Amino acid sequence: MRLHFSLSRMDIKNWKAFQQRKFFPKFGKCWYAWMESAEPGSGIREETIVADRTIAVVGAGIIGRTHLDAIAAAEGFTISGIVEPGPNGQEVAARYGTRLYAGFDAMLDERPDGVVIATPNESHVDLAVRTVEAGIPAIVEKPVATTVAEARRLLAAMTAAGVPVMTGHHRRFNPIILKARDLVASARFGHLVQGSVLCSLRKEDAYFDVEWRRTPGVGGPLLINMIHEIDLLRFLFGEIETVTGITSNRERGLEVEDTAGAILTFRDGGVVTLSVSDAACGPWAWDISAGENLARFPAHKVQSHFFAGSAAGLSLPDLAVWTHPGEKTWYDEMQSARETVTAADSYIAQVRHFGDVIAGTAEPRCSALDGARNLAVIDAIKASSASGMRLRFDADGLATRPVEAMA
Repeated sequence: MRLHFSLSRMDIKNWKAFQQRKFFPKFGKCWYAWMESAEPGSGIREETIVADRTIAVVGAGIIGRTHLDAIAAAEGFTISGIVEPGPNGQEVAARYGTRLYAGFDAMLDERPDGVVIATPNESHVDLAVRTVEAGIPAIVEKPVATTVAEARRLLAAMTAAGVPVMTGHHRRFNPIILKARDLVASARFGHLVQGSVLCSLRKEDAYFDVEWRRTPGVGGPLLINMIHEIDLLRFLFGEIETVTGITSNRERGLEVEDTAGAILTFRDGGVVTLSVSDAACGPWAWDISAGENLARFPAHKVQSHFFAGSAAGLSLPDLAVWTHPGEKTWYDEMQSARETVTAADSYIAQVRHFGDVIAGTAEPRCSALDGARNLAVIDAIKASSASGMRLRFDADGLATRPVEAMA
């Protein structure tokens, strides 16, 4: 938000009061930029006030507080308040020096510039629809919905309102992933031939004391963890063509899966296998190897993602590129070289991008449609596991049909 006005010498005495926000107190933090008038000696200065983007956060759980940390750290943004009906709402609001809204409607009535929805999965679509109908852009944490049908309802509401929605897949803002995307698009890598993604992270039993985490349709490592891997693969290699999946709840015996696997093929070529488990002991997972959130997770010195192209190989998160020194043959030892990036907080970068989306100067890097397509892949893995069939996506990436003849 920018306000432009002229300030004469006679008004200079009021400047201190202006800085103390006796004028326009709603703006919160502001940046001030002085420019001399084009007319020499006029005694007039033009003042440009750049007010912070105001962002409300709905949900003050673990991921909600992660967003609050990012907004507080991002220059040019202010937390307008939080919506949290739980007992910790007032304490969290006080911690971040902001208000606790009386409810969701009260927050919408205040008209923040944007809203982050970080509530339990089953509430995402209803809250997001109400937000866009109020004309306010939103980030909806993943998964964007619990079913593809719900996601379609959100997409329709967005189209009708003309208001953008981002899906909270923050890895798209990680410098490692951005560098990897450049690499796999280059002649140095060639085109994708095969890949393998591992996600083994043993979650403590108490993690499942929270009911939604063990509830079908909203909990389980497919929706909580593997959906991030699906988004990463689509971001790197494009749309998925076919899915073969398998799920198991043998380790924990809960109604939701604890282990799952999938074989994916891509429209532009290549085959990738994925395996996820929240009951397996091992360090081979992005969450506990990439160092993306050291306040919550360790960073084991191992790799979790492996991609083999027609000209080179790439592993993550170490960004090691493997190439042949001469002829491409298995008889010769390959050479590796690690790419480097400047570390940056993915969530803060996501907030900055959200500001550009709010301003209308950028399209969402991870849109609600991306979130819907990620969810459709998760649904296809479950459906394939239940039916024993390989499934092919239709052109919109939201519906599947069985592959009639499997090679």
